[in-house]
Amino acid sequence: MTDTLHFTTGDGTRIAYRLDGPEDRPVLVLSNSIATTFHMWDGQVPELARSFRVLRYDFRGHGGSDAPAGAYSLDRLGRDVLELLDFLGLARVHFLGLSLGGFVGQWLGIHAPERIERLILSNTSPHLGPASYFDEQIRNVLSADLSATAEMFMRNWFPASMFAGRNETVEEFHAAILAMSPQGLAGCFAAVRDADLRRPISLITAPTLVIGGEDDKVTLASHSEAIAATIPGAELLLLPGVHLLNVERPAEFIEAVVGFLRKR
Repeated sequence: MTDTLHFTTGDGTRIAYRLDGPEDRPVLVLSNSIATTFHMWDGQVPELARSFRVLRYDFRGHGGSDAPAGAYSLDRLGRDVLELLDFLGLARVHFLGLSLGGFVGQWLGIHAPERIERLILSNTSPHLGPASYFDEQIRNVLSADLSATAEMFMRNWFPASMFAGRNETVEEFHAAILAMSPQGLAGCFAAVRDADLRRPISLITAPTLVIGGEDDKVTLASHSEAIAATIPGAELLLLPGVHLLNVERPAEFIEAVVGFLRKR
């Protein structure tokens, strides 16, 4: 187990990452939702690290990574992962991405198929719109405090039952957003705004599992169904729940992930 480490990308951005689990196990990369850090996986790492060498990282603009100014692109977020793998000498990995992490996973499956052993795309979409919605979110995070943005994410990420009383998990995610770099959050909003993978994902050849939430308000169940229908041979699993299924339905989520990755 390690503490947070850093490496520097080709464009001079420091990216935070962490490794957990035995060094002799297959590597599983975990990629986060927008507006979270790699700590969003804290509850799942102990179980995953029993079978895998777990590599987590923070998107540029998030957590312990640098937050360069301007719009980020999905290409840049994908290359950050490839440069991290190169830095660590990892030729081929399993990749699990949730939400924005799922966008990155799709990009990797399209553009770097030789690096991906198995691919899990959770609570994600090949395209979200309209662009005007993300332009508004960018203006909001750059012009005001992040309180309203944090409230929006909480309502989108978790079921109403988790707001019934004081919930430590919700409070931790809320606090993490308030600590975010507005510039970094805006940069990643731009990456989502400009991404459209609806046609290219048909090129993905890695064995793929698509996980969706039946009540997801952001990346709808229909988005998961569309991804699974487009990627050749992809498997689809819809779970009762909203957006952060790893947090809301941890047992079912881990069972699905580990079962898929161990499948011969």
